[in-house]
Amino acid sequence: MSKLDEVKEILNTLRVAMTIGFGLLVVIVGGLIKRYDDQIIDTLFWSGVGFAVLTLTVIVLLMTSISKKTKEIKEL
Repeated sequence: MSKLDEVKEILNTLRVAMTIGFGLLVVIVGGLIKRYDDQIIDTLFWSGVGFAVLTLTVIVLLMTSISKKTKEIKEL
């Protein structure tokens, strides 16, 4: 496998991981909104908020990695 193919495969994997992260974030935020509307603000709600922030951080890190791999492809 050439270096270009290897970088492309890593890039595709990162894109899939980012897509899964966005889907997870949508589900979490939807659950948080439902709990907020039902006025159930408890430990589970705040844990969900923390997990949503963590998910956003992971998505930003994935986007940074995707950007680096895209620039790496341009150099090859």
